[in-house]
Amino acid sequence: MIIGVPKEIKSSEYRVALTPAGAGMLKAAGHEVVVEPGAGEGSSFPDEAYQAEGASIASGTKDVWERAEMIMKVKEPLPEEFRYFREGLLLFTYLHLAAAQELTLALMDKGVSGVAYETIQLPNGSLPLLTPMSEVAGRMSVQVGSQFLEAFYGGRGILLGGVPGVPPAEVIILGGGVVGTNAAKIALGMGANVVILERSADRMRYIDDVFNGRIRTLMSNPYNIANAVRKADLLIGAVLIPGARAPHLVTEEMVKSMKKGAVIVDVAVDQGGTIATIDRVTTHKDPVYEKHGVLHYAVANMPGAVPRTSTFALTNVTMPYALELANKGLKTAVNQNESLRKGVNTYKGHITHPQVAAAADLPYTALDQLL
Repeated sequence: MIIGVPKEIKSSEYRVALTPAGAGMLKAAGHEVVVEPGAGEGSSFPDEAYQAEGASIASGTKDVWERAEMIMKVKEPLPEEFRYFREGLLLFTYLHLAAAQELTLALMDKGVSGVAYETIQLPNGSLPLLTPMSEVAGRMSVQVGSQFLEAFYGGRGILLGGVPGVPPAEVIILGGGVVGTNAAKIALGMGANVVILERSADRMRYIDDVFNGRIRTLMSNPYNIANAVRKADLLIGAVLIPGARAPHLVTEEMVKSMKKGAVIVDVAVDQGGTIATIDRVTTHKDPVYEKHGVLHYAVANMPGAVPRTSTFALTNVTMPYALELANKGLKTAVNQNESLRKGVNTYKGHITHPQVAAAADLPYTALDQLL
């Protein structure tokens, strides 16, 4: 199989879908890897590093997309890339189709097989290809939140950990999954008071055990959310439903009740966001906007700010699945791997993931009917 690795074009996105070592693994398995010139530079991987592992450097963007049978990316294709879609093309990347109607329709129209990193799911319910980026984003959420709490950026002028005689900041985290627990680690390490709201009692018991009771947990319900949000200096949205839009847990009225200069970081923005006042996606170049006196950080590709760490972490988990797809082809690979099957969002012009179909208000077709 010919695997193409284009350069990411999303604003301030410096990750690349494949490290040189990953390209070498595919080459060793008998496949051809074609890399767009400069695709790895943002992650400090020069073209020569890919060539040393047996990959070839394409003449440009169009060359990569036209030659490749499988395209590996990091972020979802943007409209200027839709022109390269064609029937039978296999696209392996983060898609987040629940919040991307235009992309969904383009994939269906051209008959692209879209396999989404974020919906590949293990039998225990975990999301192996989303986990490392959730770890990065969770840790970054506190890092960027503490920065924008500084008065220079319009924040409340609060040091997250306080100092002796001065109380620390109140960090409220919605969701106790991978993003939430990683955010809590950093916030707790910086000395903040941390509260996690979570709807699973078992998960709250786990969090209590892991953090030895140093983090307070609350059942996630409208009453508790409203009370917690009102007290927050830093509010982090960390809720994910695989393949579906994130639920709006924080209403506009709740945001109006927050302290002036408080900061919201919504990690779920690429799935529609968990905060009602997150009404736009921001970029690393212009990451925040103010609404009701509260700073909103809504960058959809947070791990793109630490591309080298993120690219290594991502390739570590995508490679086994990329090799399965390349070695066996999509049909055989998904028939033999139920976790990979759950990653198929579009196939032969149909939506094959129920949550994606529901979010897009379009018909769902079971993959079994099409293979």
